[in-house]
Amino acid sequence: MPAPSNRLETIFIDPHPGPRSAELFERARRVFPDGTTRVTIERDPTPCYAAGGEGAYFLDVDGASYLDLNANFTTLIHGHGFAPVASVVERQLHSGTCFANPTEAEIALGTLLCERVPQLERIRFVNTGTEAVMFAIKAARAFTGRSAIATIEGAYHGAYDWVEVTQASTPDNWGPADAPEPVPCYRGMPTSVLEEAVVLRFNDADGAVGLLKANAERLAAVVIDPMPSRAGLVAPEPAFVSALQETARALGILIISDEVLSFRLGYRGSASRYGLEPDLFTLGKIIGGGFPIGAVGGRTEIMSVFDTSRGRPLLPQGGTFSANPISMIAGLAAMEALDQAAFERLEALGDKLRTGLEMAARRADAPFSITGAASLFRIHPKPTPPRDFREAYCSPAEARTMKMMSRFFRCNGIILPDGAAACLSTPMGEAEIAEIVHVFEAFLATRGGREGEAL
Repeated sequence: MPAPSNRLETIFIDPHPGPRSAELFERARRVFPDGTTRVTIERDPTPCYAAGGEGAYFLDVDGASYLDLNANFTTLIHGHGFAPVASVVERQLHSGTCFANPTEAEIALGTLLCERVPQLERIRFVNTGTEAVMFAIKAARAFTGRSAIATIEGAYHGAYDWVEVTQASTPDNWGPADAPEPVPCYRGMPTSVLEEAVVLRFNDADGAVGLLKANAERLAAVVIDPMPSRAGLVAPEPAFVSALQETARALGILIISDEVLSFRLGYRGSASRYGLEPDLFTLGKIIGGGFPIGAVGGRTEIMSVFDTSRGRPLLPQGGTFSANPISMIAGLAAMEALDQAAFERLEALGDKLRTGLEMAARRADAPFSITGAASLFRIHPKPTPPRDFREAYCSPAEARTMKMMSRFFRCNGIILPDGAAACLSTPMGEAEIAEIVHVFEAFLATRGGREGEAL
């Protein structure tokens, strides 16, 4: 499904959904609370319904093709319909999709991951990133005997109460800079959850050290995404990483590196990229080859809390579809194709794209900046790249600009996530990079791109 040959020469604005997507959304509203089954589905005002995909592009039900920079929230690092995955999955479908018994495929995928990632000595498979984070936190509690958890302000770690406490943070409720407030994510969240949550600001080394020391006796772990997507897709500063790690280690607080999304930042993951040596990891998305998956792993000593060889473990963990053969073989095929050369190529494309976007903003004298690394990038409606969630937080005017930009990209054949990480995939090449930069330049030339006003 290649890009149309005249795509780079055609800039148009048509924000209305296709008739088939509109029809499907009307049907969906009769069975789902808001017409969708995921809060993350973007609508403007109607979701764009997918009919299929090939490589870097997906086709909607109205026949339009789009360059996909969402890739199911960064999951599809090989794009749509990746042949090695499709081939092994087709064969497995005829042999069985799930069993109450282990399979050889789970050993193969687990071995690949443990051999590739430093500090990842033992691993357990689950079904989602949320499950992986949940069991990592439970493992930290079981190992340390403590219950409280520290998280990074604004970071996303799934739908487990103790890591949701800053997902609703705004300037109205996030509290002082040196002591961020835990904020309820939903109505009815138990107050006890807030009492067991400590919130740290990303890249604030002194603040993190102070809060960890003040809460050391009750903290089981710090959960950190080395490059938190929703908190700005900002790189960690070396001083912050070293301060966090040294303090946590001295106080007996475990470090959980949540790489469900950021594992795609390098051949050995994001912790290795930024010099972090975690006690536990959480993985997901790209390790499943496009199928549901999650994993929790880490040091042998800590992972022993799952050990059933001597009876009931300190932490029981199961799951009907955990380590199912479809996800295992798909993940293995995807990860085997992600060799060092594949990551280096993606990084080179990402560097070229980020540079191109930055230069476009500079030439237009437009107040935009770019963050990210490797195959991830994010455009900010701010002249200076943010260092943390508070700096990345969009004002109402900035949020309108981002919505307009996302709409502009979609209307010109590119799916650009609104307010989250965008990603590249292995089927992309120089033509796709040029296309993205070209559409961004066209957006900057509009009134909306220059002033943040409605198109």
